[in-house]
Amino acid sequence: MNSLVDLRSDTTTQPSAGMRQAMFEAEVGDDVYGEDPTVLALERTAAEQLGHEAALFVGSGTQSNLIALLTHCQRGDEYIAGNQAHSYLEEGGGGAVLASIQPQPLPNQPDGTIDLEAIRKAIKPDDFHFARTRLLCLENTFFGRPLPLDYIEQAIHLARQHGLAIHLDGARVFNAAVKQCVTPATIGGCFDSVSACLSKGLGAPVGTVLCGSREFIDAARRWRKVVGGGWRQAGILAAAGVYALKNNVDRLVEDHDKASQLAEGLANIDEIEVDQAAVQTNMVFINLPEAAATTLSPFLRDNGILISVEYNPVRLVTHLDVTDEGIRHVISTFETYFTQHPVN
Repeated sequence: MNSLVDLRSDTTTQPSAGMRQAMFEAEVGDDVYGEDPTVLALERTAAEQLGHEAALFVGSGTQSNLIALLTHCQRGDEYIAGNQAHSYLEEGGGGAVLASIQPQPLPNQPDGTIDLEAIRKAIKPDDFHFARTRLLCLENTFFGRPLPLDYIEQAIHLARQHGLAIHLDGARVFNAAVKQCVTPATIGGCFDSVSACLSKGLGAPVGTVLCGSREFIDAARRWRKVVGGGWRQAGILAAAGVYALKNNVDRLVEDHDKASQLAEGLANIDEIEVDQAAVQTNMVFINLPEAAATTLSPFLRDNGILISVEYNPVRLVTHLDVTDEGIRHVISTFETYFTQHPVN
């Protein structure tokens, strides 16, 4: 093995030669003035693929989710999200800190769903003692698992019954669509807004698209400016997104297949517990012996493999830079480690 096998996240992907060429050749303008033709092309393409009227190119998924909160809600409003959702747990509390929007976290089920009755009970009555419940946020995929399509339909019906908008943190929604053999629009078009990341499995170096109605995106564009997200000749970055949407969606099945291969190989090692049921897209979750907590990661790094060993379960993520040879190397290196470091 001559190249590094990085399984920490699909955010570590490197732009391909074709993507770099597209970026080099990108036609640019001033996006704040709405004059960057490549940004406009990306926004049109993303909106069409995700089933919406319009889209907004932003710097990150965190920024996209924050802008969605700001657009859907006002100060003193409330949004409902899973207690393990990225938008609630891992975005610095931005909705509360910057927008005075109160989160109402509810337990996530293992498949990423939130119990519908729990959602119903969490919606506040129209009483000035309470924050106004305005928004339901779901996440897809959730730890590599696509949200069930029938659940999405039921959750949206519940939200509509109670006058709530519904936002999808679709950081890996394209993985979900490929796994479920549906178009991204089949999933994304159900929601009032959807955030889809370009810099994970799709391989772009940076960027997320926020999609919704034209009216929603017009308001979101204002909020993007407020949070410092306006950019100028962004077509160089947008070109990578256009390339990703045209070339890197259907190939996500290859990442899913590699995750399955990795899970099967690691499951044959007695010291490793593999959550086979969770291997649905490009993530593998394993439980390691406590004794491996401090020595495994350095051993792997010395052998050209990067993983994050913080606590069980350990997440391993496949992506376009992980080859079949890389998967075989990872499995054999784990086998070597446990041969040299027997667990008593």
